[in-house]
Amino acid sequence: MSLKEEQQKYMQALQQYAEGKRFKYHIVTYGCQMNVHDSEKLAGMLQEIGYEETQVLEEADIILFNTCCVREHAEQRVYGNVGALRSYKQSNPNLILGVCGCMMQQKETAEDIIKKFPFVDLVFGTHNLHHFPRLLFEAVNSGHTVVEILDEEGNIVEGIPAKRASNVSAYVTIMYGCNNFCTYCIVPHVRGRERSRLPGDITDEIGELAANGCKEITLLGQNVNSYGKDLGDGYLFPDLLRDVNKIEGIERIRFVTSHPKDLSDDLIDAMAECEKVCEHIHLPLQAGSNVILRKMNRRYTREDYLKLVDKLRARIPGIAVSTDIIVGFPGETEEDFLDTLDMMERVQYDSAFTFIYSPRKGTPAASMPDGVDTEVKKERLNRLIALQNDISKAKNQLYMDKVVEVLVEGVSKNNPKMLSGRTRTNKLVHFEGGSEIIGEFVNVKITLPKAWTLEGRMI
Repeated sequence: MSLKEEQQKYMQALQQYAEGKRFKYHIVTYGCQMNVHDSEKLAGMLQEIGYEETQVLEEADIILFNTCCVREHAEQRVYGNVGALRSYKQSNPNLILGVCGCMMQQKETAEDIIKKFPFVDLVFGTHNLHHFPRLLFEAVNSGHTVVEILDEEGNIVEGIPAKRASNVSAYVTIMYGCNNFCTYCIVPHVRGRERSRLPGDITDEIGELAANGCKEITLLGQNVNSYGKDLGDGYLFPDLLRDVNKIEGIERIRFVTSHPKDLSDDLIDAMAECEKVCEHIHLPLQAGSNVILRKMNRRYTREDYLKLVDKLRARIPGIAVSTDIIVGFPGETEEDFLDTLDMMERVQYDSAFTFIYSPRKGTPAASMPDGVDTEVKKERLNRLIALQNDISKAKNQLYMDKVVEVLVEGVSKNNPKMLSGRTRTNKLVHFEGGSEIIGEFVNVKITLPKAWTLEGRMI
């Protein structure tokens, strides 16, 4: 039986099971945009079966936790939140509880979840998301915990339905996995090696999104800059950008994440040439010290990084640059940390995601000596955040009284009386307006620049 036939068989069986019952689902997502998009696919399959989404846990007939193992904090939240559902299961024995995603690709973690929470019905990893209909069917009918975690990633499976979180902006995965093996990172171990989707499959998906009214797409990959290298035909990420740029209906193109070592001159040229590619790049630095960068196996130096930023700003005037920074990597001295602060000053990032290093079991860094004291890590993180806050605030002040183009994404999460959207440089803008302009491009005059957001008046 082919995979397509298998999916159809179990989808039909589940549709019969759900018919007339108005089942509801709730998905909790941790981690990166890749996980968010995986959850969209899980939601898409559940919707096709006949389930409806609910934000109220007590109403749900199936609750899924799509997990992340990149940070220790995310793992601990999963344990706490899954454990808290024991009472839900006791009051509703027919409730299906599932845990999936990156954490489950770690054998010991998956075994721990099963042991600590025997009331969980379904456990699966990142490599077999496309088998979800079969796994759910087995969980509904077996009466015991269904576990399936594949050690190898296998071929890319196309055609999985997705329930998009937004009709305005959408994620499109262009590749899976990572080949870089940075010493702190668990991703290659749980997502597998790099596998690129075929260009035609990507552009077909984006064309369909455009036909349904989507205006902006974000191309996803652990390292989009190495897209196509495994295909062996010379078609690389700059070629894909140029082809996506031709798709009618799509007005903005973004992408994450870019590894500095693979940011080619051709890619910078493509960004400059393609009018739909937004003037923003997320370029993780991780550390400003060459000593720490070597320990991290990042394969570039601070000098290499600064040259890339100079090239980007020369070819794409006004480009916004954001980054990731890890504080307290094993062996990080005060001098190493000052190098990171120096890089923050030199580059002048628009924004930065900052993290305290947390060891991930199975990575080389987890066994490295000279761990940094916890209080030192916290103190360094606070200094880093304070510096970035000052830089972000100063950069946003330059927007005062400027008119910017905003793609209206929806109602502001912080103020239901306002709308929100983003500029091409990825600045979040809040302003007053009616729901009828959601999904449209509007001009907004900035009246109140803040460190992380902008407020303005539609004109």
